Amino acid sequence: MPRAARIKPISYFKANAAEIIKELGEVGEPMIITQNGEATAIVQDIVSYEKTQETLALLKILALANRDIEQGRYRPAKDAFADLRKRLNARKTGK
Repeated sequence: MPRAARIKPISYFKANAAEIIKELGEVGEPMIITQNGEATAIVQDIVSYEKTQETLALLKILALANRDIEQGRYRPAKDAFADLRKRLNARKTGK
C-alpha cells in the first residue's frame, strides 16, 4: 500500500480507532497521524513494533562491535575458539 494512503488526520484516527487497530494488524504497515497538516505520530501494530525493536537492538550490537574493532579490542577467532576448547576439555576432565 502506498505510504500516502497510510497518512491520516487525527480526526480520522479518533473516529475510526478500532478499525485502524484491526487494519494495522492485518497490513503490518504503520500509519502516520497528522495534526494541523503536519505528521505528529506513527501508529503500528505490536508485532511490527517488536520486530523494529529487535532490529534496532541488533544494529546497536553491531555498532558496538565495530567500535571495539576500531579501538583494537578484539582477538583472532582461532585464539578465542582455542580458549573455548580448553575450557570445554577442562570441564569434561573435571579440572
